[in-house]
Amino acid sequence: MLSHTTHPGNIGAAARAMKTMGLQHLYLINPRYFPDPQASAMAAGADDILLNAVVCKSIDEALQGVVFTVAMTARLRDISIAVKTPREAMPEVLLQAATHPVALLFGTEMSGLTNEEMGKAQLGVNIPAHPDFSSLNIAAAVQVVAYELSVAAESYRLVLPEIEPATHERVEGLYAHLEKTLFEIGFFTTQNPARLMQRLRRLYSRTRLEDEEINILRGMLTVATEYNARLKKRYAEEHPDVQEH
Repeated sequence: MLSHTTHPGNIGAAARAMKTMGLQHLYLINPRYFPDPQASAMAAGADDILLNAVVCKSIDEALQGVVFTVAMTARLRDISIAVKTPREAMPEVLLQAATHPVALLFGTEMSGLTNEEMGKAQLGVNIPAHPDFSSLNIAAAVQVVAYELSVAAESYRLVLPEIEPATHERVEGLYAHLEKTLFEIGFFTTQNPARLMQRLRRLYSRTRLEDEEINILRGMLTVATEYNARLKKRYAEEHPDVQEH
């Protein structure tokens, strides 16, 4: 999954890297140029992957139905999720992919993934490189990760996960509900909303929420909102001369 790719040749080279390792499903999030002759030229025989590529307008559209997202990052500081090397992470990717859709998310060539995009992932992956020159071409990064996935697959033994994780859109629905509720009950009065929501995303990403657990949490949020509304109504009835600010 490539986000906001600026050079079409990188799309083609990434498709070629995928095909050499047996990967087929390419998703593109708002590519600047696609389809494009340069993409076809750099694909060098992986035209079927380009032909079947899915172009999406947003990351949420691209992640529909996905239960486990791995974000590629060159940053090791201020990351709100755990970060592993490709060799460490790919066995976990295979485990999740055995029963549910997963996504390997790569950012734009110049700046990588945004903080918002990183917040959609459950795991980060960093390719170890020389500290003085650690920037990899996006197609090269795809090749490294695809190779490590292939290596992990050779010794992979299917062990079904013990949980039934919720899809991306279900988890995002919880985050939206949680943020709205925290605003309504006044929790953000002395807090930094964006920073706090980032930390809450990190907390829930570690738990790998199931559908039933999301239902429970959203039920709690609904009750909290309704209770807060009743308190406000009672206060307004008992203090009619006091204006709410």
